[in-house]
Order: sequence, then C-alpha cells, then structure tokens
Amino acid sequence: MENYWHSVNLDITKCNGCTNCLKRCPTEAIRLRNGKAEIINERCIDCGECIRVCPYHAKRALTDDLSDMKKYKYNIALVSIPIYGQFHLSKKINKIFNSFYELGFDEVYDVAKAADYLSIALKNRLENREKDGPLISTLCPAIIRLIQIRFPSLIDRIIKLETPMEIAARLAKREAVEKTGLSMDEIGTFYITECPAKITSIKNPVGIRKSYVDRAISIESVYSKILKIYPDVKIRKQVQNSSSVGIGWAKANGQSFSIKAKNYLAVDGIENVIEVLEGMELGKLNDVDFFEGYACVNGCIGGPLTMENSFIAKARIRRISEEIGESQFEAIDKEKAIETINFEMKDWVVDIKPKNVMKLDSDIRVAINKMDMIEKIYKQLPGIDCGTCGAPSCRALAEDIVRGEASIDDCIIRKGQEAENDY
Repeated sequence: MENYWHSVNLDITKCNGCTNCLKRCPTEAIRLRNGKAEIINERCIDCGECIRVCPYHAKRALTDDLSDMKKYKYNIALVSIPIYGQFHLSKKINKIFNSFYELGFDEVYDVAKAADYLSIALKNRLENREKDGPLISTLCPAIIRLIQIRFPSLIDRIIKLETPMEIAARLAKREAVEKTGLSMDEIGTFYITECPAKITSIKNPVGIRKSYVDRAISIESVYSKILKIYPDVKIRKQVQNSSSVGIGWAKANGQSFSIKAKNYLAVDGIENVIEVLEGMELGKLNDVDFFEGYACVNGCIGGPLTMENSFIAKARIRRISEEIGESQFEAIDKEKAIETINFEMKDWVVDIKPKNVMKLDSDIRVAINKMDMIEKIYKQLPGIDCGTCGAPSCRALAEDIVRGEASIDDCIIRKGQEAENDY
C-alpha cells in the first residue's frame, strides 16, 4: 500500500471509546479496538467528519504554524475564500486581508481572484467538452479521494483543472519571484485553510507531482489573533481584488453560478454526495452536464477548521458579494484568463487512479469466494449495526472477519444470544 500522509490524526489519550466517529465516517475508515478508536489510513479521505463529531476532541487536523515563516525568506498568505464569511460585517474585508501583514507575512493574496480566472476556464472546458454526461469538479479534495476509493468508474469524469488554492499559489509565487529575485524554494506560500482535506492535498496533490503550496494554517488558529489586532491594522494595499463570482466559490452552488450553468447538480454534505454518486455510477444522471460536490454542509464555508456557523457565513458572503458585484469579473480579459490557466495546468501529468482499498483480493475468483463468505457471516450477525463490536455495521464486521482483522466473537449481541440459548 502506498505511503499516504493524512492531516486527520487521532490523539488516543483523549479517545473515550464512544462510537460517534465510527458511525459518521463515510468510508468506514474507523474501528474501535480495545476501547479506543483506530483510523484505517488507506480508507481515510480527510473529510473531517470525525473531527466535527468527536465530543472529546480526540480527532484533530495536523496543521502548520505561523512560526514556520522563519523557514523562508519571503512569505505569502493565501487567504482562502471562506474567510469572507468568518467575521461580522462590521469588520471590513480588505482590512481583514491586511491583518495578515501584521501577522508577519510579506505578501497577501486573495484566493478568490484565482477562482475568478478558474470560472472562465471552467466555462470554456464545459463548452468544449468531448463527452456527454456529468463532468465532476475537483474543488473538494475529499470528494476526489472518495471517488478514488468508492467510485473509481467515475474518475474519467473528473475535470482536469486545479483548485483556486493551487492556482493562487502558482500565480503568487511567480509574482514574488519577479518582485524579489528569490528562488521558488526561498518563498513560502501559506494557505489559510478551512479543512483538513486541503492540507492533505498539499502533501498528496491530485494530477500534479508537487503542490506550489508549502504550508497550511487553519482559519481557527488565526481567527482570534485577527480579532485582537484588527482595530490597529493599517491598510497597506487593496488586497481584496476579486469579484462576487470568485467569492461565490466558498459555498455550494458557487461554481455553477460562476459559469452560468443551466444543467448542473450541486450537492453538499458527504452522505448526500455519496447517494448522488451512487446514482451517477448507475447512469441515472447522464442528463446532467456539471456536478459540484462538497463533503461539508454549505460547501467550503462549512469546513471543520472554520469558526463561524456555515449558514451565518453563507448569509454574510451573499451580502458581501452583492456589495462587491461582478464588475471586476467583467473587466477580466477572458482569453488571457484561459491562457493563464492553461499555462498553469500544462504540468497536469499524473493520472488520477483508483485506490483499491475496498478490494477483497486481486484474484477475482478469490474475491468472489470472500464475498460469499461475507454474506454467510453477515447472516449469522444480528443486523442491528450497534457498533459495540468495534465496526460501524454488521456487514463491516463480516468483512473484517474475512480479512482476518476481527472475530465473530467480537459481536457481543450474538454471544449474549448464544449464552441465553445455552441456558
């Protein structure tokens, strides 16, 4: 199995053995062993659901810190689009962006500007599509990994376009190289992130060999710092230079709106996405042109590393978008934008491949035999999916038994029933 770095991490000393994470994990990547949770790394998609639901804060996201700026000669803050909805509307958005200079950054880049450019490129890709049926957005890395693990037949529908985070990092670094004369390695790009999946995608990028983002700092870790320094922040420049089109990418439906799509499907919440992808895999959505899916409710503004309630953040972004308008977007040279994105995407050289972590065996005959064994064992289990065995469901326990990772005696309910029968 390949070595895959994960942002989502378990602090076993804080785990109390409850089954909250066990039940909510969309890829059944969590088990309880000896009263403690275990994460099956191969199955984890870093969606952060376990972080969100753990009452003991035993799950956490591994992030970088502001002190990591010491490792570079020049530092750039890539301010993510969800930041637009994190602060009360009395706080001016450009002043919030300028706060990052006070935190020690040499330059600040509005990631929504990259989303403006990507909106134009995305529209162009859809208008020049080579196949019918839904094309899938790459914005949410948790959904892309979900497809790799659970829906590999849909991989060829993924649009080969990078995220605003990645495009922003490339554009910001190139500008910094020209401005400072430093090399790429001497310039640090720090993404102010809303979710652990984005952090993982920096270490394990999709479609490219290496990300241009060097570090990731969570929104929640800088939120209080910005509030503290905000009153004394001096405006150095107009950092916020995107339009309402790019800002809209922070929420579900934002991408489709940005390209004025008519025949699209926007789905938020990991369980809802799974249900829709199951239908897509069965060919039920071939009349849809574009699909944007988000692991988090309301899209990126609902990320587990944000501070504000996603519905409140959504309302704020709507208000800010109305105030800013689309004039900036309309002023963009559309041909130049497409040329810029195509240039930045010229090194999309790594095919997105399935992650066969769900496969029972590479030999199809052996796999079929194991499936039969799973069904036989499953019929011996109570079917109530209580989780007390340490698996999220009775079927998952049956699979673990066949894989040699559990025993049928782990089912407490079954053992109790056998004891009653013996009595």
